[in-house]
Amino acid sequence: MARRGFGAWMLIGGVGFVGWWLWRQYGRMDLTDRTVLITGGSRGLGLVLARDFAAAGARVAICARDPVELERAEFDLLRRGATVMSVTCDVTQAAEVLALVATVHARFGPIDVLVNNAGMIQVGPVETLTIDDFDASLAIHVMAPLYTILAVLPDMQARRAGRIVNIASIGGKVSVPHLLAYSTGKFALTGLSEGLRAELAKDAIQVTTVIPGLMRTGSPRQALFKGQHQLEAAWFTVMDSLPLTSMSAERAARQIVRATVHGDAEVILSAPAKVAALFHGLFPGLTSDLLGLVNAWLPGPGDTGHDQVKGRDSGSALTESWLTWLTRQAARQNNEMAG
Repeated sequence: MARRGFGAWMLIGGVGFVGWWLWRQYGRMDLTDRTVLITGGSRGLGLVLARDFAAAGARVAICARDPVELERAEFDLLRRGATVMSVTCDVTQAAEVLALVATVHARFGPIDVLVNNAGMIQVGPVETLTIDDFDASLAIHVMAPLYTILAVLPDMQARRAGRIVNIASIGGKVSVPHLLAYSTGKFALTGLSEGLRAELAKDAIQVTTVIPGLMRTGSPRQALFKGQHQLEAAWFTVMDSLPLTSMSAERAARQIVRATVHGDAEVILSAPAKVAALFHGLFPGLTSDLLGLVNAWLPGPGDTGHDQVKGRDSGSALTESWLTWLTRQAARQNNEMAG
């Protein structure tokens, strides 16, 4: 009797797996000759994603605010054989976003995949944060994706096709000390992304929420640090570099492209991020209490007031040590060395 029950459960599991596999194959998007728009595509994860989408046969449009960075990124992609265009754009400005989408459409045709990748990292204790810090986070992490989504949505709805990929963060599921403004923006983006998936399913548009943990993109050079900025930069850069706490941008990009192709609802990147999301989901109060203990070990506000300093200007013996070699290597590879 027990064997019969076990066999029935095995059969149900097998049928369920086959059904899931067929559903994923049915919804699969072939990226050949598709148009992919990536915000924040001039460096870091955005540039690595552009390389991977181009390698899969897509036409790639990248945008960023810095025209010099964009020129270097476009050259990087062209020498790899990509079909690429770059557009200078501040995605926190709605008018510029509309112009961006029109420019891409005029050259490459309808946008098949939108990747909202542009972002910023702000690190420092709450005592050093201002309203402007929260405004900046919400502008780049919430309003900018909303502007781009609303710009591409009418065409996607008319064609009943499209993919929207929102790069959120584990900081959008678990609020980590000294990343409060950043997490506030990423939490809002996660909610926006999950709600959009539910609402746009009727239009055959798939929305994917990406939840990365720490990634070795080279981004600490561009991050903004407050308080004891050298100490803040040191702990953040070390954690961002160690193989046990972070993953390579290349591996992350491959998983994001795969999730885009299949139209997955969510992809959590790195084992630490998966563990953190699961633990927080089961024990939210305990998670906050444990993070309170972690916060006691982080640097205090110091005496620099509300000034913020870029990571590249917050160097120390620790940030230039062997512990951060992988992050510095990634910065050289992914166009993060500007300035």
